[in-house]
Amino acid sequence: MSPVISLTVEAGLQAEQDLLASVCAGDAEFGLLFWQPNDRALVMPRRLSRLPGFEHASGVSAADGWPVLLRETGGEPVPQSSATVNIALVYAPPRSEGDHGRIETAYRRLCEPICQLLNELGGVASLGEVEGAFCDGRFNVNLDGRKMVGTAQRWRQSKGGQRPVGLVHGALLLENERESMVAAVNRFNEACGLEQRVRAGSHIALHEKFTAPHTLERLDALYRELLIALPA
Repeated sequence: MSPVISLTVEAGLQAEQDLLASVCAGDAEFGLLFWQPNDRALVMPRRLSRLPGFEHASGVSAADGWPVLLRETGGEPVPQSSATVNIALVYAPPRSEGDHGRIETAYRRLCEPICQLLNELGGVASLGEVEGAFCDGRFNVNLDGRKMVGTAQRWRQSKGGQRPVGLVHGALLLENERESMVAAVNRFNEACGLEQRVRAGSHIALHEKFTAPHTLERLDALYRELLIALPA
């Protein structure tokens, strides 16, 4: 059975926040959510809403079928559609780890199961920036040198402030909608007066190279193994 649930982009972003709140409150030890949009939107960090050209650019984007939504994690504009599968990993790190390196460790916990899956399929997985990619970052997951997954994270304190709890997010490009996604990002950036321009060739969708069945079920299993194995 597929672990992926279908949600609007707005509902998916809220489901991630609800999962984070649940772990912070102690209602769950950890959380794992796979969701796929059944609509589309251009999602960006809240800080961009303070830019002078934001309202104009949002109107331009919405008129072209990409309404703008704000998220709590950082980064840059990211297109979300049915071509994307989102992975949300929520957990409190082991007390033995302390705070040093917490952010990098969280990214690696998110990225390593995806890299393992790609290697099992016969691809060349790597982490790192890709020139021309939207929302580019050091912890992109790349397939054959092209960006396939973008990552971001946000941290809160658990109830009573006893432990930090992280929401680590990955947006995995499952199907090839690269051209329209890149056009949406570039359209917004131009209308908002942002310099960045991105390229379709810097990205790759999983199903452009691999169409093996049950890949997301395998990924779900890898994450659950990781989470269950974490010490308190």
